[in-house]
Amino acid sequence: MHRSASEGHRVLVSAPYGNDASSVAALLAQHGYHTAVCAALEDVAEAIDAHAGVILVTEEALRADLGPLHRALEAQPSWSDIPFILLTGRQFGGASGHESLRRRLPDSALNVIMLERPLSAESLTSAVASAMRARQKQFEIRDQLSELANERTRLSTLLDALPVGVAFINPDGATRLSNPEFRRFLPTGDIPSRLPDGELRWEGYDIEGARIGRDRFVTPRALGGETIQGIEFLHHPASGESIWTRVSGIPLLDGGGRVTGAISVIVDIDDQKRGQVALAEAAQKLEALVAERTAELTDALVRLEAAAEERARAEDALRQAQKMEAVGQLTGGIAHDFNNMLTGVTGAIDVLRRRIATGRLDDLDRFMDAASSSAQRAAGLTARLLAFSRRQSLDNRATDVNALIASLEDLLGRTMSEQILVSTRLADDLPAAVVDTNQLENAVLNLAINARDAMPEGGTLLVETGFAQLSDGDCASEPDLAPGDYVTVTVSDTGIGMDEATLGKVFEPFFTTKPIGQGTGLGLSMVYGFVNQSKGCVKIESEKGQGTAVSIFLPVANSAATIDETAPAAIHHGDGETVLLVEDDASVRLLVSDVLGELGYKAVEAAEPFAAIRLLESGARFDLMITDVGLPSMNGRQLADIARQHLPDLPILFITGYAQNAAARTDFLGANMQMISKPFQIEVLSSKIDEMLK
Repeated sequence: MHRSASEGHRVLVSAPYGNDASSVAALLAQHGYHTAVCAALEDVAEAIDAHAGVILVTEEALRADLGPLHRALEAQPSWSDIPFILLTGRQFGGASGHESLRRRLPDSALNVIMLERPLSAESLTSAVASAMRARQKQFEIRDQLSELANERTRLSTLLDALPVGVAFINPDGATRLSNPEFRRFLPTGDIPSRLPDGELRWEGYDIEGARIGRDRFVTPRALGGETIQGIEFLHHPASGESIWTRVSGIPLLDGGGRVTGAISVIVDIDDQKRGQVALAEAAQKLEALVAERTAELTDALVRLEAAAEERARAEDALRQAQKMEAVGQLTGGIAHDFNNMLTGVTGAIDVLRRRIATGRLDDLDRFMDAASSSAQRAAGLTARLLAFSRRQSLDNRATDVNALIASLEDLLGRTMSEQILVSTRLADDLPAAVVDTNQLENAVLNLAINARDAMPEGGTLLVETGFAQLSDGDCASEPDLAPGDYVTVTVSDTGIGMDEATLGKVFEPFFTTKPIGQGTGLGLSMVYGFVNQSKGCVKIESEKGQGTAVSIFLPVANSAATIDETAPAAIHHGDGETVLLVEDDASVRLLVSDVLGELGYKAVEAAEPFAAIRLLESGARFDLMITDVGLPSMNGRQLADIARQHLPDLPILFITGYAQNAAARTDFLGANMQMISKPFQIEVLSSKIDEMLK
């Protein structure tokens, strides 16, 4: 390590005769030492610096003038004692001869190793290594002394800045170091027990009330090994008022537990003590006031508690009534609409069964279309309920809202009556929004249809886009809305408008202002739920007789809009690929398995996740797994993770009616995973399977 040290790594060699110097330097260089050959001791003196580690000289070199070397060594700091290696001849082999030669070196050369020539290379390198280690120890001592000096400076700076008096005391009671605050109480720096008038100036009492004598003062006890935690003394200075103080003492111990000194600490607590007296006087006055007010407050508290209990009972009754009203409205509306739709499905199936039984097979399509239409209406009702409750599965992506509104303009025109003028106003340079494209289209169409129904005599429908920045204040009434940049879509009309009472109910499920049979009351509630699930908000403004404007706020995307190039659905057939079907509902599993067979795939069924896992563990090969999201014991995403452990590249298609964890598709789906919602058409299922298997 000393060969590569940054300081003290060089061997200075002075051997004036023959090739001695070059031979020694070559030998040491072979062993990794840095050497410098000096022709004379004067050159050695000039070469002594921080890199000098050892001075190696022969006895012949000492015949020169030693003055420069002596002065160079005297100029070294106190910690520096450069080792010398002196090579002697045989004629000085005796002890007296060696001592005589040693005295020829300067008196400041105290660290000398004498080697008699001839000597082996091993002896020389060993001596150099020993001398180098000694030199490195000197540098370590230098650094330690420097650190100690720095520590003392820092300690002095800290002590001078402390608002309490601190002194370091020697074992004999003498003060080694004290700060200005300590000397404010004790100008000489001596501790009270060493002062002739110490007991007079420092008045303190023990827990039994006896006056403390000098032998029981804090610092003598700390020097005896005790730790004293704050004894109060009333200090009587030579001039000025007496001051209350708190004095502590801490013994200083060495590694063996012996006391090597103590720290004495004095804290000025005069303001605190005088404040305690003032507080005691104020407390007496306060007690009288408290006693006077307690009786009044007790009476008032009894009255408040009685009023609070009565209010709590009234609020509980109101909340229960509101809850039952909401539940009744929701269940009544669902029951009404679903019973109508189920009547269409079951009635059409019953007619089909009777006609098939009697052989009347003509005109069956009409009843199948009726059943399918009722089922689709039921699916639409379910989707709107999920949208209102913010539990539908969304396929959020960066979307060009201007392009979407422009594509809807023709459809909006055909949806309106001839008396309604449809126009759009699209903002320039509008950023993309994060939204499910299909759900946004449905929301705009819902709002447009509401606007149409609000203008029976005709009017103007305006769909416009814009950009808004919402602040903390703007989001205060929407706890789930974050401040930031938003894309807005506003649908406004010049219709009949609404009053404030109606505005307060528009987002309630099944609330409608339309005549019976002309609306489900789920349009605006669906828009509200979908937009909130998309991390946006809906704002509505309306005035009776002046029209209505509904604005949708959608968060701005961090990327450019994606282009959906989905082609019209067509039925795609398989080629015998094996599909693992996991579905706990027997009816759904039967239908999907039959559909897969019709499409040319081989379906292997599993009624629950563990049955599917056993099939995967058996080593069977599957080209695709279709799984429900809501399964018993684990969800479909967890099952997919297990399946990927067996078949890492297995494509996975999720089918879901409703699954809370799958509400955000982007977060739910992994690589080569897709999702479709129940109920689905055969074209959608076949297209998705074909896409994933390609």
